[in-house]
Amino acid sequence: MTAGGFDPAFSPTTSIKPAGLGKRAVARFVDWIIAGIIGALFFWLLGSVWDTPDWVSVLPGAAFGWLYFVVFEVSSGSTPGKKLLSLHVNGSGAAPKPSLKDSAIRNAYMLLNLIPWVGGLLWFIAAIAIAFTISSSPTKQGWHDNAAGGTQVIDT
Repeated sequence: MTAGGFDPAFSPTTSIKPAGLGKRAVARFVDWIIAGIIGALFFWLLGSVWDTPDWVSVLPGAAFGWLYFVVFEVSSGSTPGKKLLSLHVNGSGAAPKPSLKDSAIRNAYMLLNLIPWVGGLLWFIAAIAIAFTISSSPTKQGWHDNAAGGTQVIDT
């Protein structure tokens, strides 16, 4: 059993089927495109319209990316990318969707992008660690899922 109470020895007759790394990565990529377009708009507005330095202009866009994932996961359990690929995020304790706390913790690594100059590298290292822990977990839970009390992305 993991922190969230999910049994790694699930059977095909149970309704919980952990989502694999591939589908999760594709869903995340779709979501990055959507959030990136909106984040780029923030960057452009701050940089061109209000003439702020680039390192300041990127901050709201990076924060928006985190907010995008949190709002969609808390409100419906799925981001648009996850819905497109029939994935859903269960909250801690097998809740039908993550709480605000679950989702905020689960996606906190994204805020590393807010650190000027080294944030992108730190985010990349965290993303690699997440991919590795998802791949090596029988329940397909990354360290970020376990840090959030055992949230789990399932294939619906």
